Amino acid sequence: MLAAFLILVLVFFIAFFIPNYNTETDIDDEDPSKNPQMKKLWSLAQTAMRERKPLKAEKALLTILKFDEKNAAAYNRLGILYAKEKHYKEAIECFEIAQSLDNNASSMHNVGLIYLETGKYEKAAMAFSQAIDLEGDQPGRYIAYAKALEKIGERHKAAEALETAYSLNPTTVVLRHLLELYENFGDLENIELTRKRIDELQAAREAAAKEAAKPKRRLIRKSNKTAKAKTPKPSAAEAKAARQAKRNAQKTARAEAKAAKKVAKKKKII
Repeated sequence: MLAAFLILVLVFFIAFFIPNYNTETDIDDEDPSKNPQMKKLWSLAQTAMRERKPLKAEKALLTILKFDEKNAAAYNRLGILYAKEKHYKEAIECFEIAQSLDNNASSMHNVGLIYLETGKYEKAAMAFSQAIDLEGDQPGRYIAYAKALEKIGERHKAAEALETAYSLNPTTVVLRHLLELYENFGDLENIELTRKRIDELQAAREAAAKEAAKPKRRLIRKSNKTAKAKTPKPSAAEAKAARQAKRNAQKTARAEAKAAKKVAKKKKII
């Protein structure tokens, strides 16, 4: 009984009075995003990715996940890193984990891009569709979705997706994607109509640019007139003196030229 009592006292003492040190890390797990070391790791990862040092970036991101295993942003960034290195299986796993932790469109869109890159077009179309359901106001998502749909032969749905992208961002870039789609399917009628739309949009943009430049040109002309008006006109005496100085300079130049000719002629005779 005494031995059991002593063991119980020892356990109580260890549990409540001896500090529990973590030899692996001193990062605050309660709020790792505000920890200076975590910020340093994020900065290190981003710098390494910009400088194209994948191993260094991977190490930093894995260290972040070691301390914060539910960091969706770190999984998403790691997936981008793996995708750039063409490690597609690992990239998809990272994006799917990020998606499970934080249901966001970016992770699902990234999954779709990898499926598109690896020729899994039906899966790509499904991923892009889910990304659009989560965030349907990004034209780039519809353009990617259209590419996947085109690959599986869904021409009309692809055209609809591109028209939606154009409604969100009416640019010639989107129209050229649409034109390429119709060209790939040999749709002559829509090819002609889309080319006309591109020309009309370019003309409208040029006209708008010229119209926008008119106030600027008027402002420049007004500024020039103001500058001329502020420049005082020379008096009659000043103007006469300037003309006389000009005539004197011309006279001196002629005299110097005449003297130079005489010297040259004398040298020839000698």
